[in-house]
Amino acid sequence: MHWLMNLKPETLRQIDEVITHYPVKRSAALPLLHLVQADAGWIPPEAIEWVAQKLELQPINIYELVTFYPMFRQKAIGRRHIKVCRTLSCALTGGYRVCDQFQKEFNCRPGEISPDGEVTIEFVECLASCGTGPVVMIDDDLHERVDAAKAKQLSEQIKTAASRRPSP
Repeated sequence: MHWLMNLKPETLRQIDEVITHYPVKRSAALPLLHLVQADAGWIPPEAIEWVAQKLELQPINIYELVTFYPMFRQKAIGRRHIKVCRTLSCALTGGYRVCDQFQKEFNCRPGEISPDGEVTIEFVECLASCGTGPVVMIDDDLHERVDAAKAKQLSEQIKTAASRRPSP
């Protein structure tokens, strides 16, 4: 399995160790999926089969989890993940305008990877900060009261950081 070679040895050790914490292997499914995604950035179909085999389950048992829980990604994303809240309180305070601004800044639509590979923008359900909308999460950092100008500023920060990254 080609994708497995891309997982860090530490991730593989963590996976083996996590399984020992559960009296029934099946119970380790969610933690294993989180570990795979944290390392690989997403959960490819081969990972679903591998996790199922590791836990002595059928692949459909793992596929059900990956498709049910929205935090699991089934396709690759950009290096940076921009999540814009679209629920009512954020929508009423300008969340749609904020999402439009990010799309303009990075020349991509929600769910796509920007042409430079830097970001994926996602329109998501509640980010749990309804009183401070519009809310945006960039990777693991929450940004509150984001308007179009703040979205532009955040975009510039992302672009600047990307330009300073050494070429592969």
